[in-house]
Amino acid sequence: MEVNEPAIAYGKQHYTITEYLEMEDASDEKHEYYQGEIFAMSGARLPHIVVTRNLTVALANKLKGKSCRPYGNDMRIHIPVNTLFTYPDLTIICGKPESLNNDGMNFLNPTVLIEVLSPSTRKYDRESKFKLYRDIPSLKEYIMVDPASISVEAHYINSRGNWELQDHTSIDDELNLNSVGVSVTLKEIYEDVVIGG
Repeated sequence: MEVNEPAIAYGKQHYTITEYLEMEDASDEKHEYYQGEIFAMSGARLPHIVVTRNLTVALANKLKGKSCRPYGNDMRIHIPVNTLFTYPDLTIICGKPESLNNDGMNFLNPTVLIEVLSPSTRKYDRESKFKLYRDIPSLKEYIMVDPASISVEAHYINSRGNWELQDHTSIDDELNLNSVGVSVTLKEIYEDVVIGG
């Protein structure tokens, strides 16, 4: 999903979390929330949709029989320490999904988050959003996939507890999601994607 930042979705300048959740539950559109501001999300282009589909199918198949499950972009993630509510393109949760006040809607414990980059969100996903995501105690890997070129940026926590980047720029590369014990080839990720299309 694309976030039309920094355009605020509604006229009021500051909202409480309760107001946001009430409006989001009544809305047909998706919105992000951060520190009192609400941001509209828009639809995605075909390469973005195809990459997201490929990853969802591949991960669902590879995680069968394991304690980790992939979820699509209808899953809302909440980070209490910095107030963010957002809808990653793909979320993997290991074990029992934990949600805010056990509401079954605002999930707190992702192990892996995957964002498929869009022109309007590329800078946000790489910088501000990644910084916010690092406040999630359970998060072990953050993956960014560019549907416009062969480029997968895999950030993971190393043995010293620091985030490290592994770049994949060849269609023959393999993305290893070590925290959940599966690998996905870039051929699988980019199947049916017309680069630049």
